[in-house]
Amino acid sequence: MAVEYRIDHEKRFVAVRAHGPIVLQELLDYFDALVVQDAMGYPKLFDAREAEPRLSDDDVMVLGARVSAYEVHDPRGPVAAVAMGREARAILQRFMNLGGTRRPMRLFESIEEARAWLEAQPEVRD
Repeated sequence: MAVEYRIDHEKRFVAVRAHGPIVLQELLDYFDALVVQDAMGYPKLFDAREAEPRLSDDDVMVLGARVSAYEVHDPRGPVAAVAMGREARAILQRFMNLGGTRRPMRLFESIEEARAWLEAQPEVRD
């Protein structure tokens, strides 16, 4: 699986690593896991530095629609995404633009910057 995630309920934190070719269904499975495991309110660190997105424009729209539907699970935790490649950064930026503004989301070039930003965010409680 190219999208690996760890949901830490004790720390209320989600760490995601996307590597290699990434397809729509893997991301949808990850989103479903967040809902099923009641982790939507947790901060999320999405490491896509090694990702090779295989997502069409339609796929990105599906992701945006899914995230919009998840607004019923507000409050949702902040998302810090890290990507290096131009294609991965472009897709993440489009996803963030489609994902609405009801929660903080930022794109970073380093894990350290992303972690620092997440730590500075106020804690989300359901």
